Amino acid sequence: MSPDERRKFILNKLIDDKEVLKGQVLAEFLKVTRQIIVKDIAILKAEGHNIISTPKGYMIQQENKDLKKVIAVFHDEKDIETELSIIVKYGGIIEDIRVEHAVYGEITAMLMIKTIYEVQSFIQKLKDSKPLSALTGGVHLHLIRYKDEEMLQNILRELKEKNLLLE
Repeated sequence: MSPDERRKFILNKLIDDKEVLKGQVLAEFLKVTRQIIVKDIAILKAEGHNIISTPKGYMIQQENKDLKKVIAVFHDEKDIETELSIIVKYGGIIEDIRVEHAVYGEITAMLMIKTIYEVQSFIQKLKDSKPLSALTGGVHLHLIRYKDEEMLQNILRELKEKNLLLE
């Protein structure tokens, strides 16, 4: 399979499956190294394909009619699970986390957390690492996706009640 054919296969797989695909799984299926997949994804992104990298793998960012809002939050590491759980409890999706670094400027990491299970998995992974918000003393932003204004207001109300919302 030529590199162009391989990239076309990867793109079609991402579009057809509509699920997150791990680079290692793609590498094993295509009988190439994980690094080749990383390069292929970079080329596909450079060609303008809306591929995002998440901690769970690669996915095509689907165009949808959901509303989006950046929210500012502030809390200790112990409140991360509470914060994320509130957002998904009301049907919100946490697309990313953003922190402002003194040297690098804004650092963004894709999360794409949609369910309580995904919140718990994320929290489990954090046990061996520090969250990005540790760089800023707990201050950070999230881009959240939601269906309607009522959903957003429920999220903001509960975050405020728990003293997690930065206003």
